[in-house]
Amino acid sequence: MTTVDFSVELVRGGVQSEPRVRVFAPATPNVFVIPAYDEELNLPRLFDDLESRPSLFPEGSRIIIVDDGSQDRTAELVTDYAGPLPLELLSMGENQGPGAAFRAGFAAALEQCPDDGFVVTLEADTTSDLDALPTMLERAAAGAELVLASWKMQNVSRRRRALSAAAGLVVRLALGVEAKTVSSFFRVYQAGMLRSAIDRYGDGFVREPGFACKAEILANLARIGARIEEVQVDLDWSRREGESKMPVFKTMICYWRMLARQSVAREPAV
Repeated sequence: MTTVDFSVELVRGGVQSEPRVRVFAPATPNVFVIPAYDEELNLPRLFDDLESRPSLFPEGSRIIIVDDGSQDRTAELVTDYAGPLPLELLSMGENQGPGAAFRAGFAAALEQCPDDGFVVTLEADTTSDLDALPTMLERAAAGAELVLASWKMQNVSRRRRALSAAAGLVVRLALGVEAKTVSSFFRVYQAGMLRSAIDRYGDGFVREPGFACKAEILANLARIGARIEEVQVDLDWSRREGESKMPVFKTMICYWRMLARQSVAREPAV
């Protein structure tokens, strides 16, 4: 075990904690849930990135690639993989959106992940810097139940920057969740907390089929008092191959729909 002193900022309420000693538990399994839709060009680089970081995969770890109805060789690249990564393919059959992919991926991840393990969600396009993941896992091991990637954007279009900023502002104002970045796939969930939240919300945990699902998940976890923290992560859009799968105008409409639903939502039944 290792003891480390550091100060963290709680997202909920923007409360700054005092520096204190953290005791990190021994390594526990990490289960990755990675939605992929037509990511044939990006998956080889993702696999290389993950292979170069074997410490991310303690015994019992898994990497679940959720193929969301891809029309290219995404599924084939996963099934044909013969390297050291503990890859698994979860096929959605047809394109249903990231919300449905996360619902299925979470269910598969929690089948075997112990409560003290971690569920890591990640983009398949390698735009997020995986060098930040050890710090995110340390925060989770020290008690954070959800660790968000707070983007430091590089080579990102103005339209994407504007959408991210607008989404964060609206969620902060409407829901009182002090998170800088609400739409990133890159997160670490404490498995026990995620399992408890899904049990409490049922089908209402993730209703949004599109990219607004990440803000919805964040809002639902904040409502039940999950301890949420952020870690700054570089986002480099130049690393991805191919166009973004996110329809900006449609996604903004989905954000407003999600916020309208959240504004009248009640506490989930215990």
